[in-house]
Amino acid sequence: MDRNRYLKEINRVVREGTFHDTWESLSQYRIPDWYIKAKFGIFIHWGVYSVPAFGSEWYSRNMYLKGTKEFEYHRKTFGEQKDFGYKDFIPMFRAEHFDPEAWADLFQKAGARYVVPVAEHHDGFQMYKSELSHFNSYEMGPHRDIAGELKLAIENRGLVYGASSHRIEHWFFMGHGKEFPSDIHEPLKQGDLYWPSMPEPDILDLFSKPEPSEEFLTDWLLRTCEIVDRYHPRVLYFDWWIQHSAVKPYLKKFAAYYYNRALEWGTGAVINYKYDAFPMGTAVLDMERGQFAEAKPYFWQTDTSVARNSWGYTENNDYKPVSEILCTLADVVSKNGCLLLNIGPRADGTIPEEDRNILLAVGDWLRVNGEAIYDTHVWRVSQEGETKAANGQFADEKGTAYTSRDIRFTAKGPYIYAIVLRAPEDGVVRIQSLADRDAQKTPCFHGIIRDVTVLGQQEKPQWERSAEALTVRMEKAKDENPVVIRILTD
Repeated sequence: MDRNRYLKEINRVVREGTFHDTWESLSQYRIPDWYIKAKFGIFIHWGVYSVPAFGSEWYSRNMYLKGTKEFEYHRKTFGEQKDFGYKDFIPMFRAEHFDPEAWADLFQKAGARYVVPVAEHHDGFQMYKSELSHFNSYEMGPHRDIAGELKLAIENRGLVYGASSHRIEHWFFMGHGKEFPSDIHEPLKQGDLYWPSMPEPDILDLFSKPEPSEEFLTDWLLRTCEIVDRYHPRVLYFDWWIQHSAVKPYLKKFAAYYYNRALEWGTGAVINYKYDAFPMGTAVLDMERGQFAEAKPYFWQTDTSVARNSWGYTENNDYKPVSEILCTLADVVSKNGCLLLNIGPRADGTIPEEDRNILLAVGDWLRVNGEAIYDTHVWRVSQEGETKAANGQFADEKGTAYTSRDIRFTAKGPYIYAIVLRAPEDGVVRIQSLADRDAQKTPCFHGIIRDVTVLGQQEKPQWERSAEALTVRMEKAKDENPVVIRILTD
């Protein structure tokens, strides 16, 4: 690739397009309707790190960091890092059983509306055909254009294709390998897997030093725009650290370029960001492994994984119960958000049975209860009950113990959906937010309730409305998953 020519084209699109590289211009951005309606997507962490399958997807950093379990495991299992480095896993990453059609079928059965595979993780190995580095899945490892094959299979099923870039952290991710004899040593040049392997700051904040160089950030911009131009993702997810002060000019330029290209495609586009990397209203805020305790006036996303310990596949992943994932989905959607749920395939391209079973169970629930999730909007009250989700990121180390009094609300047309996060043992639900109160004395719902139905249950429930609550007596639930009560109003 002629880097200078490509950079000139990026600048031309930004200069001549509707969106320019200023926050004022980017504030014209509007979230596309398809994304607001979708509510549920699949995230895929798959790469070279699935070969060692130990610790987490941060193996490429930690195997060079003395004192970590990955460092010791690597030496015992593969030898010293100077003799067997991270690059030596690439030929072992063969993906011999990767079947994009089977993957896409599973995602469709899971009820996902969009799919976001990792295009490049912190390790610097590109899971797509690239002209900017030879260290990519088309030229090495599987020798397949993973992103291109997935995009075709996903879009053939009417799902939306996205991509994620974790490239910015590669600035320092392999840097510890220079602190002792390893295969990471100078000279390193642009395009190498290990380039630039700079020292990792003690605190990764907005002004960490050494800060990413102009050469690295230009390469970051070109790589990210290459993903956009080659694959036309309608979602572009960024991991943390793009909020660094040195990245800001490049971030604004990329956003303008991406939004302008999406206007040309006529599809709309979504950028996911964390930690206030973008001003509110210029992209979509993402909460990693966390939620908000209250509903928000802006649309947002949470991304979390089926496993607590890792985003990528490891041999001892700690999986969440399906009921917990469904509660998260209901809680997030009730608060004006959407859920991006991650799985981690094995190095051979197979999806672990545990991941598969979780996705199929989520899909089974959505086939019955999906009308309370898809295309809905927030109601006047998002929740009732004593239990609230923890407010903030990285709060899913252990699940929240919801009760039958914990209810989340969504709305669509004349319907209010009351999602009871844990079905009551006696089959009786009391919804205080739908009590028949005097609207002149207290803010409350004062509409007419015409009918009440429990989704997935054959028998019509008995119900009555009093000044204390809307009481619904239904069949006892057969499992611990949330139960949806549909209320027809007038």
